[in-house]
Amino acid sequence: MEINFLALFVAALSTLVVGFIWYNPKVFGTIWMRESGLTEEKMKGANMPLIFIMAVFFAFLIAMILQFLTIHQWGAFGMIGGGNAIDTKPSYAAFMNDYGTAFRTFKHGALHGFLTGIFLGFPMIATNALFERKSWKYTFINSGYWIICFTIMGGIICSWQ
Repeated sequence: MEINFLALFVAALSTLVVGFIWYNPKVFGTIWMRESGLTEEKMKGANMPLIFIMAVFFAFLIAMILQFLTIHQWGAFGMIGGGNAIDTKPSYAAFMNDYGTAFRTFKHGALHGFLTGIFLGFPMIATNALFERKSWKYTFINSGYWIICFTIMGGIICSWQ
């Protein structure tokens, strides 16, 4: 198995597209700003190019781990030890011939991305929000964003072969 860096980059960029829609004032942006304690003045003082670059970098890191959660064939690759073992294991080649594209669809990757968002993203955001004394609106807006992002990212990563 080889890492598809282009798929990971596109998946990372998809978080910006979702964010532009999700945090738009006509969707959840106004509520999110109020619940997070931000104002227009505070938003204007930010270094937005740096924020967007770092956001894509962090989303890329998320995409790196999502590939292992959405593509089942990584499990077979890990079982043989990875690396040069591919060249020395005819059983791996036979397995990949039979199952190399099994479950490699957008729908399947989206399912695993969604489950990752529900069972990993939501609890992390909710835990932080509890300690930060943030509202449930804040928790659900941010968690919803990441659940949608993980779903789309998982679909992109899994289906792009």
